[in-house]
Amino acid sequence: MAILLGVLAPFQLFNDIVLRIGRGIAVVCIAAMVIAILLQVFFRYVLGNALPWPEEAAIFLMLWMTAVIAPSAYRRGGFVALEILTAALPKKGASALALVLLLISGVVLMIGAQMGLGEMTSLAGKFKSASLKYPTADGWEKMPNSWQIASLVTGLCLLFIVNIELILRNLITLAGGEDRLRSALDTELTVE
Repeated sequence: MAILLGVLAPFQLFNDIVLRIGRGIAVVCIAAMVIAILLQVFFRYVLGNALPWPEEAAIFLMLWMTAVIAPSAYRRGGFVALEILTAALPKKGASALALVLLLISGVVLMIGAQMGLGEMTSLAGKFKSASLKYPTADGWEKMPNSWQIASLVTGLCLLFIVNIELILRNLITLAGGEDRLRSALDTELTVE
């Protein structure tokens, strides 16, 4: 039990810190998305001259917002809920079922991250955005699509790390140490 708790502690600390930063990034992404969309609406419908970049920028921001906020939702049980089945099972049975589902999820997340990394470094990642550019010392460069695909890889890697924490928490629960765990709902969801 002490070994499991010792292994769990760094994962909890990492997730506490990184997911808090992710929630802050998600707030900034949402605000920037709203600004880009409002700007596009103004230029398209008021001035009658649509800008080429706001829609693609909003999609880029949405991808990154999802990548950095999804692990917080997953950590709090926001994705997988088999409440009818788990309510019908005894506590140990529900924990065993949750452990099996977490292990399956871990495999899927790992495969997804590997596939995303493959896409990021393949031909698809080498293409450039049609309208998004970033400044360099030599002028403006078109943004590579690999930056968008990197959001998938980042999100899946963060979800995998959260998944490891959830597996460890479940193993501790199965071993009878649930009372020694901090509640997942105790995690502060603010960004300050």
